[in-house]
Amino acid sequence: MPTDTRLAGPALQLADSLWQDAAVKFGNTGAAVLGFVGVLLAVFYAAGRATGRLSRPLAIVLMLGPAIVLLLTGLVVPLLRTVVLSFLDADGAKFVGGKNYGWALTSSPIHGVLLNTLLWLVVAPLTATGLGLALALMVDRMRGQAVWKSLIFMPMAVSLVAASIVFKLVYESRGSGQSQVGLLSQLAVAVGWDDPPNWILSQPLNSFLLMAVLVWVQTGFAMVVLSAAIKAIPDEITEAARLDGATGLRLFRHVTVPMIRTTLVVVLTTIMIITLKAFDIVRTMTGGNFGTQVLANEMYSQSFEQYNYGRGSALAVILFLAVAPLVVYNIALLRKERATR
Repeated sequence: MPTDTRLAGPALQLADSLWQDAAVKFGNTGAAVLGFVGVLLAVFYAAGRATGRLSRPLAIVLMLGPAIVLLLTGLVVPLLRTVVLSFLDADGAKFVGGKNYGWALTSSPIHGVLLNTLLWLVVAPLTATGLGLALALMVDRMRGQAVWKSLIFMPMAVSLVAASIVFKLVYESRGSGQSQVGLLSQLAVAVGWDDPPNWILSQPLNSFLLMAVLVWVQTGFAMVVLSAAIKAIPDEITEAARLDGATGLRLFRHVTVPMIRTTLVVVLTTIMIITLKAFDIVRTMTGGNFGTQVLANEMYSQSFEQYNYGRGSALAVILFLAVAPLVVYNIALLRKERATR
């Protein structure tokens, strides 16, 4: 069959260009890796050759120096820059004081975003932690618990973007009379609902459907951690409670829950932190439309879609201030637990 030589030339040129581009990228990546390894070898060599009174301080500086530089450039400096930008105008050129924060606290659309974020903060962590605790209690009594735990924990290995795409297909809905491809719509048809709604457009149901993605991913984490905490309860305490007549729900309420209270709070607050930063799910499934907007996605939209860096930075600071107390509380709780051991 004859080949069109007019198309072969451009196609070969495109292929050569792609290969050259790929070779350049791989070369740059390889050079960066080799440079990083070279720097590490130089640091270790210098630390090993140091002698005398300066050997210990030099070793500390050489070991901690790179970590401190990365911490400053990747966290501290961006944080300070964000705080500064939150007091500037949309272009980041003129000082406007607390105008951006006033907008965030008085704007009706942002009030809706904050309320929706609060709804996420209450529903998703409590549901994921509750399901994780229930599954931990049930799976620990089953044969082959390692297999079941692995299956339940497996969603943790899936990125939130990938999980959102999967659930978006699950929520896919078509008009009446058409064959449904979405699992949820097909189940609705199977039980007699001839015309299931467009789930993503149905408010406020769509927000809870988006929360289901986070719950699906985080339940396995909660189950594994709480299962380990339950198994760590001394057998003597459980046996003594049973001798006193505590069984079933009473044993769970008065013995199991108090003994794992610290772990339960840590799991709950950890999922709350993840929930406050939930961006991937909303961005992938709805883009913040149809009443599903949350604070993290609104921050992105203000900064990189509307190019209002002042407002976006103010929302970022508010988000940071909301997460920080949870992190501090978690650290304090863990330190208290270690001190009592």
